[in-house]
Amino acid sequence: MNVLLAGGTGVVGRPSIGILVRRGHRVFAMTRRGELQHELWAAGAIPVVQDVFDADGLTRKMKVIQPEAVIHQLSDLALLHDPSRLREAFERNTRLREAGTANLVAAMVAAGVEHIVAQSIAWFYRPGPEPYREEAPLDDHASGLRGISVEGVLALERSVLETDGVRGCVLRYGQLYGPGTGSDDVAAEVPLHVEAAAWASVLALEQRATGVYNVADPNPHVNTDKVRSELGWNEGLRA
Repeated sequence: MNVLLAGGTGVVGRPSIGILVRRGHRVFAMTRRGELQHELWAAGAIPVVQDVFDADGLTRKMKVIQPEAVIHQLSDLALLHDPSRLREAFERNTRLREAGTANLVAAMVAAGVEHIVAQSIAWFYRPGPEPYREEAPLDDHASGLRGISVEGVLALERSVLETDGVRGCVLRYGQLYGPGTGSDDVAAEVPLHVEAAAWASVLALEQRATGVYNVADPNPHVNTDKVRSELGWNEGLRA
């Protein structure tokens, strides 16, 4: 199918392109950085240079491309490794999840595109009995940096799951490790290999999945039975 991948040059976007192309999909990979177009062409994708905060431009591109579905792998974590700018990093990422997702979904509605698969977070559940299943409430009373992030996650999930005319799927990823992530930490509380994360988005796309799925390596904190039984995903999948 024709797929618009938002975040095509991100840590999950890159392996997602390889999987999608090998499986016969035509990938329009969105990036705001024009200098990365050559990388996308080389990976087998068609570059779409577009800033997600430019709502009008995004809508025009969506109407021209007319994808059959959208995969949302956008994040803004460039400042995360600078301890002096952590709050700014969290605020930027939250703005992307709030305004960026809203723009992306609005562009879909305007172009008549119905299906979206979007990445979310699996370790923001409200404290309670573990392991957390998808129906457990998110930690909407959190404060500080966690509260900033939860605010963005809640906004993203509402846009994806509650917009009329849109059939949305939210993948709550664990803490990413592997190529491009800057981490090999399989000992994280809720770990997830970045290439297995990419596979989850492709499986959700191809099966037209809707609703919420936890996606993580086996761990005592988050239950992942649903993604395994319904989508056929497992943590050993690699790009």
